[in-house]
Amino acid sequence: MKRLSLVFSTFLLATAATAAEEPPNIVLLFADDLGYGAISAYGGAGIPTPHIDSLGEDGVRFVSGYMTAPVCNPSRNGLITGRYQQRWGKELNSQTVPPIGAARGTLGIHHRTIADALKTAGYTSAAIGKWQLGMRRLLHPLDRGFDYFYGMPSGMNYVDPTWPGAHALEMKPVTRGNPDRIVAMFRGREEDELKEYQTTQLAREGTDFIDRNRDRPFFLYLAFYAVHAPMQVMDEHYQRFPDFDDPYRRVYAGMVSALDDAVGMVLAKLEEHGLADNTLVIFTSDNGAMSTQDTERIHNSPLIGHKRNLYEGGIRVPFLMRFPGRIPEGTVYEHPVSSLDLFATSASLAGVPDVESYRLDGVDLIPYLSGEAEGAPHEYLFWRSGPNAAVRHGSWKLLMAGDRVRLYDVDEDPGESEDLAAAHPEVIAKMKEAFARWNEEMEDGRVSPPSRRATTDYNGDTIEWHI
Repeated sequence: MKRLSLVFSTFLLATAATAAEEPPNIVLLFADDLGYGAISAYGGAGIPTPHIDSLGEDGVRFVSGYMTAPVCNPSRNGLITGRYQQRWGKELNSQTVPPIGAARGTLGIHHRTIADALKTAGYTSAAIGKWQLGMRRLLHPLDRGFDYFYGMPSGMNYVDPTWPGAHALEMKPVTRGNPDRIVAMFRGREEDELKEYQTTQLAREGTDFIDRNRDRPFFLYLAFYAVHAPMQVMDEHYQRFPDFDDPYRRVYAGMVSALDDAVGMVLAKLEEHGLADNTLVIFTSDNGAMSTQDTERIHNSPLIGHKRNLYEGGIRVPFLMRFPGRIPEGTVYEHPVSSLDLFATSASLAGVPDVESYRLDGVDLIPYLSGEAEGAPHEYLFWRSGPNAAVRHGSWKLLMAGDRVRLYDVDEDPGESEDLAAAHPEVIAKMKEAFARWNEEMEDGRVSPPSRRATTDYNGDTIEWHI
């Protein structure tokens, strides 16, 4: 990790005192199914992403940034509450949450969100993009602390296939009936029309929100659907990759490039209004790349695994943060961090009163990044997905799947190629004990029906994952 001089540390403390007089804006840019190696800051797979990369160049690039689940709905539960979603029994996409029979993919009304917390500190908040935590009364974003909502209940198409220049390799069926699964765009509680490429339209809504709220502290949660299937892009971005012979790979590259342009729109708007120096900007993804979009196994490189499993490729994601004056530019941070930390970091910067009452599992990252705090933010991070589980402790990663126990040094071996379990039984015992303590605090685990399971074959291990 980049170390700070005493002089620079003193400067940071002085800057912090000044910033405390003016609460910072907070912008959380959240991608969908974007793998660790899909952007150029982490390897790139031949796809330039200069706007996303700039966040790490001007701030910090986390080497080991994690989501709390390898699939989208549980990871969003953890992100929006700052708590392990297993605390209320939510760990699979396929399950309901207590009480049994509740709507699948929702967040119970008794859970407080990051927007709820920031509202107590005087913030105006917007949720734009993929919500996926419920659209019924009391579950809708406008009932969860957000003042403005523009987006969709879950996923939807990026284009109308009749548009000139649309490249649509597959289309998502339009459905009606279930308000949590309608394939449509909403402004507030009313359906709206898709007028341009979906990723661009969401970014435009985000920049409009900044325009309207530039004179007050705001929180913008901009949850893109990109680069989740269906595979669709407009010609502007498709034509950037003439050397990609495979149409599927070319459309995917265009989708990533469009996402990068959308991030650039938001960053430019902050600059336009002179807000960049007093805005925390975060970019990350809900889980790793999907295997069906990554047949060459490059979008999570150098990690193995994909969305739906607990190998590093399922849970370790691009994770970048910029806050001028508080985070030294060009920092590369190697200690493990979690999406759980984003609530705690934002609440601390915003001056949310009585933060302890939210019982957060994350920590404020800013002191660790500024040099004010030493050591690692977390001693352990935990995952549980049906009958399978994982633990991260320092450089160690323990994977428990059925009767298999695998131990990897993921700092030295991010591809999890060498099982070190036989050589370090004492490490396994310590990590298992920590997991058992954590697991006692959680609700009982769930299992998914056979139709909602996926199998992987890595390193000679065939593992069935519950999703």
